[in-house]
Amino acid sequence: MTVPDRIKVLLVDNHPLVLEGLKALLETYGHIEVVGTAIQASTGLDAARRTLPHVVLMDINMPQLNGVEAIDLFKAAVPETRILMLSMHENREYISASVLRGAAGYILKDVPTEEIVAAIEAVASGGRYFSSGVSEALLSRKGTEGSDGLTARERDVLIKIAAGSSNRDIADVLAISAATVETHRKNIKKKLGIATTAGLIRYVMENGVSSPDVSSALPTSG
Repeated sequence: MTVPDRIKVLLVDNHPLVLEGLKALLETYGHIEVVGTAIQASTGLDAARRTLPHVVLMDINMPQLNGVEAIDLFKAAVPETRILMLSMHENREYISASVLRGAAGYILKDVPTEEIVAAIEAVASGGRYFSSGVSEALLSRKGTEGSDGLTARERDVLIKIAAGSSNRDIADVLAISAATVETHRKNIKKKLGIATTAGLIRYVMENGVSSPDVSSALPTSG
């Protein structure tokens, strides 16, 4: 999937000032079109059905129906739309719940506008995006690491997959070919019995997977 020439974005946040500020900032980018704003998830759903956005940029903490709970509803109503969570929380449980429900990315509200745009571009093209603070929470240790049969290189690849890196990005960082990365990805899935990327992310979060070079797995801003 390639990035659309003009990315249609729907903003959902219960703070009107945040919506106005985000809309004004994003509209300074010629390839982004804000097709609507909503202060509740329910009205956001109606707007999504009308406008069919490429990306819904949605807050988590909202009254009546929070952003995490709304992910399922958006995916059912507009299955081609990608969901990008925008939150002030680096809480591991929020991140995990968002990913497991199908969010394509999770970024923090205090990141620069350029990173928000980069995240929108990434998820609109079919990828994933986690801002650096989120990646640190995602990859933090939790409990005792078990024996999963992965080699050190497979563990490196797994961590970078969970951080949202593409095969090409991983190949560049590890100085191997993209084909080799894909082979590692297939072997990891086979060894862990996990079929999806979301499942791999969940595994990392639940098992506190780490490697000697965790810092290199974190995506850079912008």
